[in-house]
Amino acid sequence: MLLTPAIAAETPWQEIAPGAKVRLVSSDVLKPDGTTMVALEIDMPQATNTYWRVPGETGIPTEFDFTASSGVTGHEVLWPFPLIETKTGYVDFVYRGSTVLPVELKLDGKTADVRLGIVMGVCSDICVPVTASFQLPLGFAAPDRAQGLRIAQALALTPMPWDEPRDPIAWVGFDSSADALAVRLDGTKVDPLSLIADTGEAGQLFGAPQKSPDGKLVLLPLLGGESSRDVEGMPVRLTFMTEMGPFSVERRISPAGSTVAGD
Repeated sequence: MLLTPAIAAETPWQEIAPGAKVRLVSSDVLKPDGTTMVALEIDMPQATNTYWRVPGETGIPTEFDFTASSGVTGHEVLWPFPLIETKTGYVDFVYRGSTVLPVELKLDGKTADVRLGIVMGVCSDICVPVTASFQLPLGFAAPDRAQGLRIAQALALTPMPWDEPRDPIAWVGFDSSADALAVRLDGTKVDPLSLIADTGEAGQLFGAPQKSPDGKLVLLPLLGGESSRDVEGMPVRLTFMTEMGPFSVERRISPAGSTVAGD
């Protein structure tokens, strides 16, 4: 896709696949800490999907490239909580329909020329990688309240670090008999069927959550044919939904056969 100039705090829509289009939007607010919020807005039919930061077994990861920008010294994509989908035996983490992916930008001044290139997967009957490029000058003359609200709504769906006194995750280990990550929940705040586990750059994949036969644990099957030796002791991020919204915690996977807390 060609680079397109911005209009106000948004770029024109670009069609990247049949029925699917994207644009870059901005809150046009510079915070005292030198950061501002922009977002990739995706408009697609409910039958079409793209992917979370961990795409799953068959998904195509979304890549953001701000290196051509001026005045931008760093960025962080803030991923809203996805859907967990299991189709034809594969597990993917997806977004469907209208989606907003917020991005926090760190600036080195009071203006910026944001130039973003993206690569992402779009799937309907088939999955295809698509690209698009955007240019969005930021001068912060006046806040764009409509875009700011749209970004704020997406941020409300973005998992936050758990900071309550009581830890919702009592124990994380590996169940070698089930060949699955085993998670003991503390209390009922966490929706057990919303659990997603990922190991970041280590790249180990875990499947959709299911309760253990005795009902004491939530099991997330290890995917891809790896053995327990590949994951024991590894840091893992657990993302989950509660009645207060989505949260995440980071833990280390206890070895197979270790004592489960609370037993």
